[in-house]
Amino acid sequence: MDKALEHFDDFYASVYEDTWPDIRCALLEEESKYMAIVNNFSDTERVRSNLELLGAINLKSLYNLRKEKLDAKAKRRAKIDTLQIKNPEEVEIFKDKLTELQPVNLNNYRDLCESLNAKRSELEKSDEQNEFVELLSIDKNLNEVNLDHDRIVDPSVNLSSLQEYVPVTEIKGMDEWVMNSDHYKFYHKGEDFNINVEREFVLPFPEHLHAYSFEKGNKAIFPSAKKGSTGVSDYYLFDGGSILPILALDIKLGDTVLDMCAAPGGKALTILQTLMPRLLVVNDIKESKVNKIKMIMNQYTSDIYKGENMLIIKQGDARRIDETGVYNKILVDVPCTVDRHVLHSDVDNLFKPNRVKERLTIPTIQNALKLVTVGGTVVYSTCTLSPVQNDGVIQATLQKAWQENDIVTVVKDMTKALLPLRYLYNFGKNNVKYGHIVIPTIQNNWGPMYFCKIVKVQ
Repeated sequence: MDKALEHFDDFYASVYEDTWPDIRCALLEEESKYMAIVNNFSDTERVRSNLELLGAINLKSLYNLRKEKLDAKAKRRAKIDTLQIKNPEEVEIFKDKLTELQPVNLNNYRDLCESLNAKRSELEKSDEQNEFVELLSIDKNLNEVNLDHDRIVDPSVNLSSLQEYVPVTEIKGMDEWVMNSDHYKFYHKGEDFNINVEREFVLPFPEHLHAYSFEKGNKAIFPSAKKGSTGVSDYYLFDGGSILPILALDIKLGDTVLDMCAAPGGKALTILQTLMPRLLVVNDIKESKVNKIKMIMNQYTSDIYKGENMLIIKQGDARRIDETGVYNKILVDVPCTVDRHVLHSDVDNLFKPNRVKERLTIPTIQNALKLVTVGGTVVYSTCTLSPVQNDGVIQATLQKAWQENDIVTVVKDMTKALLPLRYLYNFGKNNVKYGHIVIPTIQNNWGPMYFCKIVKVQ
């Protein structure tokens, strides 16, 4: 743990600069913040009502409310902008039109401009003051939730190097593990590869997916979930950032979905809660991890998925899946340094001396781009702050996909789509070029969670 913190202080201090001390404090807190995903295989309405009585907020309702407010604010600004005169040519046209109506001088025009600007300032001030009203939790004496320690890199697996992505000839084959801080400069050297980026303006919320969280600054803990009348648990708790890659996938009715590195199974369960996929294939490489996925599914889901062959759980190396053209949505939630875990536990810690030569991998997402159908979506996600493991992997993978397999992709810029969620999430603005990252804060201590939405167009 000390080695991990020493590395982060060296590396992240140079990446995140003045914001690193606040991020550091949040990561070092013993308790992080969780979100509750309502189990639709239990008594849905009862569960939702109970969560709201605790003071929890429905994420979809919050998003819609904030989006409506932001849209109204944008319309008011646009209306005011159309009234303002911004260049000398407009001044002359405006003066000529006024002259036709009545005598006017420049002072009258100047007074009019000042009046319009004053009106705009009043509206902007009103928007800033009219912020979302925070809700108070009814119950603050709730049970604790343990951290999830399953998103780790297994030392028994022979993994190739994350650092091979750029430049391959200098990094690949090196015997010693290269720290992120040492090869961060290589990440910048590869930025000249052009990646197509398109804006996305709306974050889709599936109708049947219900996620609840406590408001900003409220550190209340959800009580342990009970079993309902159907014999399955009422809700699933996970890090609040974990729902964002699922929303980015934009699951539609009839989709065929693959979760390539699914353990412990929280994101796969959340995909099921949309009630949309025709088929969900859940995969992980180790038997112990697959058993955890099965345990989660047995605890939370109905047998209807298995009976109708709608849920398939597999064990295998995601890099060797060869079902090309089957899946139109793929989630690649890869093993990474797991920044929060390595600061709180020596168990399976990547910074142990006997794991110095262990390496991470990017072929998993590269294989996902081969498998997904044209027009389909791949979402890559990690739980690390490292630009090398985040944007660096995207940059290298898309470059290789184009050069080696003629795969053409578009990265979705979801900045506008995520704006309504800034009340709950601190989205990092710096050091991200392609994806989006949730930065841990004391007020809302979840993440880090990086995700990037990629659409295959050829």
